[in-house]
Amino acid sequence: MERWGFYLSGIRYGICEKEGEHIFHQPLLVETGEFGEKRELTKEEEWYKKLGKMDVLDALLHTEEYEHALAEQEEGFSTPAGTRYERKSETEYVEREIKFPKDLLVEDGQIIAFVTPARDCCSLLVREGFEDRTLLAKWKETYPEPICRVRPVQTYMVPMRDGVRLAADVYLPEKEGTAAAVLVRTPYGKSNDMEPYYRFVQRGFAVVIQDVRGREDSEGEWLPMYYEVEDGDDTLNWIAAQPWSSGDVAMTGGSYLGYVQWAAAASGNPHLKAMLSSVCSGSAFVDVPRRGGCFNSGMLAWAFAVSGQRMDAQKMVREDWDEVLAIRPLEDLAPKALGYDVPFLRKWISHMDCDELWQRGSWKERFGARRVPALIMSGWFDDNGMGTTEALDLYADYEEKKVVLGPWMHSGNANYDIHGFALGNNALRYDMDLLCFAWLEHYVNGVENGIEKTPKVEYYTMGSNQWKTADNWPVPETRELVLYLDGDGTDGAKQQPGNEDCGAASREQQPGDEDCKAVGQEQQLEENTCAAAKNRGRLTTEKALAAGADIYRYDPENPPVHIIDLSENELEVPEDYTEEEKRKDILCYSTESLEQDLTITGDALAQIYISSDCEDTDLVVRITDVDENGRSMKLADGVICVRYRNQFSHPEFMEPGKVYPVEIRTTKLSHTFQKGHKLRVTVTSGAKNFIFPNRNTRGGFNGVEMKVAENRIHRGGEYASRIVLRQEI
Repeated sequence: MERWGFYLSGIRYGICEKEGEHIFHQPLLVETGEFGEKRELTKEEEWYKKLGKMDVLDALLHTEEYEHALAEQEEGFSTPAGTRYERKSETEYVEREIKFPKDLLVEDGQIIAFVTPARDCCSLLVREGFEDRTLLAKWKETYPEPICRVRPVQTYMVPMRDGVRLAADVYLPEKEGTAAAVLVRTPYGKSNDMEPYYRFVQRGFAVVIQDVRGREDSEGEWLPMYYEVEDGDDTLNWIAAQPWSSGDVAMTGGSYLGYVQWAAAASGNPHLKAMLSSVCSGSAFVDVPRRGGCFNSGMLAWAFAVSGQRMDAQKMVREDWDEVLAIRPLEDLAPKALGYDVPFLRKWISHMDCDELWQRGSWKERFGARRVPALIMSGWFDDNGMGTTEALDLYADYEEKKVVLGPWMHSGNANYDIHGFALGNNALRYDMDLLCFAWLEHYVNGVENGIEKTPKVEYYTMGSNQWKTADNWPVPETRELVLYLDGDGTDGAKQQPGNEDCGAASREQQPGDEDCKAVGQEQQLEENTCAAAKNRGRLTTEKALAAGADIYRYDPENPPVHIIDLSENELEVPEDYTEEEKRKDILCYSTESLEQDLTITGDALAQIYISSDCEDTDLVVRITDVDENGRSMKLADGVICVRYRNQFSHPEFMEPGKVYPVEIRTTKLSHTFQKGHKLRVTVTSGAKNFIFPNRNTRGGFNGVEMKVAENRIHRGGEYASRIVLRQEI
């Protein structure tokens, strides 16, 4: 009989025994500190998955199969069921191509532990007797005392300043004296997925989980982001006044749960001592739902899930998103797609410009002088990454911060492979919860554990697959790299340096493209090469003296596609845009094949000069990595509605034919473009799935009138469009 222990953040939550083909377990009863009666572990058991995302039953049923495969192939193995492992080190193997992998720790051909990293925690399933060979040794060193029992939950209706009451569940540790609190404010239901918060109570913190206004058991209007500064402030004051409270509070959570932390901090409340900010949402016109003044269609899956009083994740999954996105006017979208109206969506649609509705929710603009020590966690493909950008801007000159930026999606520290983009076997981290607890202990409980002396920034560079450190963000060890847009359709037909890949990234020959035969490719490539050459240009470090322009026609009824699966609710994933870039309404500008590796770290600023025959349009900029075979993988992007090129509160429409400068800030990245690859920048005016198409009229994304825009991107001379990057020195 084999015995295993399941651990989250160093706390044992279950004892598992393997008897032949059957697995039995005893889950921890948190209110007594004892383990429950032994029973068979079945597929229906959710305890371990809710705690730490690990499928314990699957792991234990396949242990011998994995060990047998390891004995035959030490570098890695695949199973008939499709499970694939790669060797990371002599004792570590990582599970590829799955979210929340079960990585392996191995000694002498025997699996001693399964490890599942997640956004801000890590779970372990450890063979009895091998605990000290794992991260549990570090947890034991940090927390030698026994864990606290959890008192039965109590629910309170917490009064806000306007009389509305918000429901809050309070979990207290069984110990003497008062306790510091960890506050979680959520629109997803205070009792949903609350199991991971037990670990804070068992380490001596009180935990308060509150339904935000208008959600689940709370009173009031559900209007996302509108009330959170004041409600966060009132909730912090309520906690500090409770007899069990020490008066000190920390906050934790990701996405909207990250947003409410910054909103509460913006109130200047003195009781908030620390934040654990994961993938936090930002202000509406910088992040979602109005990024760059556009209207994010990609957030509809989320909006549908929270459209009722209670969270319903099933509403995110649809097969008719194309039909849903085509509904006009937008006021009819929710009634037709869901069968009922969604008041907050209707209100959002009715407020076109950045007025009081949106400004009230901008925590960055509402911040005062007081800062709160923050552990800031995000990823290059986080669809709320611009929210973290706002946090990093706000904290640029503030010392009491720590930043961890990985190659992760919004779901965080959970995937080695993202939409065909393979990361290194070191891309995920097992120490995120160690960092989180050290942060709380130091800044809330005053423990001298050295966390404040660790590097301010830890970040992962893709391409070279390295974790690095820096003293601040933006990384000081970078310099400005300016690349100018150059070359037009005519030039592109005469193959320019940097355009050698046009045959590999092309489309079928179109009427009027006969002149492309001058490109000189092999006969079988001519048809595909020629049309692609029409939208190919160069990126150069030298500004062209002669002015020029590249023209494309943007049709709102047939916009370019932002490649995502809306039901996945991940908006910024990397993807292969090779085929999409063959469209005539996407301009592509590429460097020559690189003669040496080039590492870019930071966000980018696209400075584009545009003229149009319409009063308004959108601009979408992407940065891609083009490999030797011509595959173009998206790494970062930025969008803006041109009417908001100077500010978001008042539109400024274009005069036909007049040239306007527009700046677009992209998402963050750290990536090594390898020797032989090319760095590419694409420019277009649509991103179906990500933003509702601008109709090129004053009605914008919801206009009745619609026009096809002829847009010109100017380059060289006085209108030298460019992209400004940060190159690592």
